[in-house]
Amino acid sequence: MAVQEIREFNRFYTNLIGALDYSRHLHTPFTLTEARVLYELAHARRTDAADLRMELSLDAGHLSRMLSKFEERQLVTRRPSEQDARRQRIELTARGKEAASLLEERSQEAVGSLVGRIAPEDRPRLTDAMSTVREILHDDHRITTGPRVTLRAPRPGDLGWAIERNAAVYATEYGWDEDYETLVARIVADYASDHDPQREAMWVAELDGERAGCVFCMRDDAPDTARLRLLLVDPAARGHGIGGRLVDTCIAFARQAAYTELVLWTNDVLAGARRIYERAGFELVAQKPHRSFGRELMGQDWRLAL
Repeated sequence: MAVQEIREFNRFYTNLIGALDYSRHLHTPFTLTEARVLYELAHARRTDAADLRMELSLDAGHLSRMLSKFEERQLVTRRPSEQDARRQRIELTARGKEAASLLEERSQEAVGSLVGRIAPEDRPRLTDAMSTVREILHDDHRITTGPRVTLRAPRPGDLGWAIERNAAVYATEYGWDEDYETLVARIVADYASDHDPQREAMWVAELDGERAGCVFCMRDDAPDTARLRLLLVDPAARGHGIGGRLVDTCIAFARQAAYTELVLWTNDVLAGARRIYERAGFELVAQKPHRSFGRELMGQDWRLAL
């Protein structure tokens, strides 16, 4: 029964999004696989040929021919990796970045058109269902019997939990006082009272069905800028990649919402969070000492171009 249902869904969905005729669907000369490679080169943390092959499950010969074709069209450059000369570093040229950007724009328009036909009240149900499918079929969950991590939209009680856990964790680990809890409560209240579900979101991470972390994506002062806020992984749930998944989900949402940059503010004492931001591609753009939450701190502004 499950096999038949999955096969029927696959046929339905590929027809729905036009994936069986990708070049005509998005008016592009690239095949679906070529478009996936360009997307990874534009957004992935690592762009060695071996990493591309593993991430996209591509045959080595197929990928090599594709990259040679891209080189001929001056879309990419290839050179030995600085870390390991046996590995090949792939980078987009200016022309390649333009092609990837155009693909991204047309993909956003296509999906936006699809979502626009869905009633607003049904959209959270759709995204929750898609998240569930992705989580269940994720490679990690197929091959391990270890703890199961899931991300979901907020439910009643989650906003209060985010305030309580932020305050408790930072008081215990860094000695921050009630001023931090006041700040968190204000941020969460602003989100709860006036947020645009098309451009702002909260995600709650669960570990084996228990709340384990959260993050918010919220509008910033500039209309094309989103702000990542209140990233938290409960101490008992660390070591399962939850922080990285929350940040990656926030980034993907910001791109889908057509923001051009994602920014955040943190403090240098939060070393674990800073490593997650660096791995996701954020760049430190400014830092300034300040006294807040009962401590002398070094505040940092980070930015990611989308």
